[in-house]
Amino acid sequence: MQQSAGASSAQFIKMTQTPIPKLIVTLAAPTVASMLVSSIYNLADTFFVGQLNTNSATGAVGVVFSLMAVLQAFGFMVGMGSGSVISRLLGQQESARASHIASMGFFTSLSCGALLGVGGLLFLEPLMKLLGATDTILPYACDYGRYILAAAPLMCASFTMNNMLRYEGKAAFAMIGLTTGGILNILLDPLFIFVFGMGIAGAALATALSQCVSFCLLLAMFLSGKSQLHLSVRLIGRDLPGLKNILACGLPSFARQALASVATALLNWQAGQCGGDAAVAAMSVVGRIFMFVFAVMLGIGQGFQPVAGYNYGAGKFDRLRQAFRFTLLLGEGCICVVALGTFWAAPWLIQAFRNDPQVIEIGVLACRLQCCAMLLVPVGTCANMLFQSTGQSAAATFLSSLRQGLYYLPLMFVLPLVIGLRGVQIAQPLADVLTFITSVPFLLRFFSQLPRQDRE
Repeated sequence: MQQSAGASSAQFIKMTQTPIPKLIVTLAAPTVASMLVSSIYNLADTFFVGQLNTNSATGAVGVVFSLMAVLQAFGFMVGMGSGSVISRLLGQQESARASHIASMGFFTSLSCGALLGVGGLLFLEPLMKLLGATDTILPYACDYGRYILAAAPLMCASFTMNNMLRYEGKAAFAMIGLTTGGILNILLDPLFIFVFGMGIAGAALATALSQCVSFCLLLAMFLSGKSQLHLSVRLIGRDLPGLKNILACGLPSFARQALASVATALLNWQAGQCGGDAAVAAMSVVGRIFMFVFAVMLGIGQGFQPVAGYNYGAGKFDRLRQAFRFTLLLGEGCICVVALGTFWAAPWLIQAFRNDPQVIEIGVLACRLQCCAMLLVPVGTCANMLFQSTGQSAAATFLSSLRQGLYYLPLMFVLPLVIGLRGVQIAQPLADVLTFITSVPFLLRFFSQLPRQDRE
């Protein structure tokens, strides 16, 4: 117990006294690595499935990606909700209460994943059609989705544990779990798809098995005592206010991830209506590429979140201001470099995943438009992370709903009706511009109301 108390005290000092640039870079580096590896293994699925020489198989990966976004939505909602509460509790040096919240979050996520998995398997074909599968894509989507749904409980719980470790300030431990699973996925993809002749089902099985490995590694971090947090059924109790607090703080993440799933389904449907399977394949490839680009900003923002939560909870408001400024500048610089490189390499990137002239033509324009808009994304992302980490759940939920929800969905619905396939290509960049414009007043208001003096 004394050792645990000493570790908690050392972590508190680290999070509230380490110079901001060093602290955020230390926490963001493993988080960015985790996000990039996760994006790479999603890209690997698209790449290896693309070698099957059918637009339907490539399109199926994009369809099931929206299903994975739903699973991620629940895992991130509970994980970020728990983590937001946990970081502020640890900032107030209430470790026992933090473990209680962590246990509630873990078992809630596991239960949500089980319900989603069983429900999805029972209604597999209608679900794939709802997510945008055309008649030709449907058989491939069912083959892929079946394995993903079977692994749903462990996937949801993995996302939750990863976020709790990050908010605790143990980003390196979270990275180990995610990156190991991601690397395994990349190695298993060609083995199952080509050597064992499983086709697209092999890519799904590789993903499911790698997620199981990630789950085991992340759980081991808690059970071996490497985390300050303890997971146990006995720590849950009947704490409805605590669960409500977790869900309220996690709602921005759920809104962001769930709307991403709806957005992907609408994108697949509109792309199929305007350009057939080639358009679905092209936009699927572009979506995977920008998962990689956006992962850089998301990783930096997630490195900022525990710093914001700890210092807000400890009443160190000047450090919160410093942390936000540094994160925004760091994110803007990194996104500029990545976006410029992606803009230049767009034709080769699209061709690497699907060497089809029509797919390349559609994908390159969409990719380059998105690169231009990505320069505005850091402001909205940092604003969202700030409000969620400090418990401003209403503002965080609203802002997280903009990029792929309140702005994107109407644009994706209306623009293709007016200008056809071009509307599919410009909907996301235009939504990013509008999200930037909306986020700025929220940030100005928050910092104008934040106390000038630290709380003693």
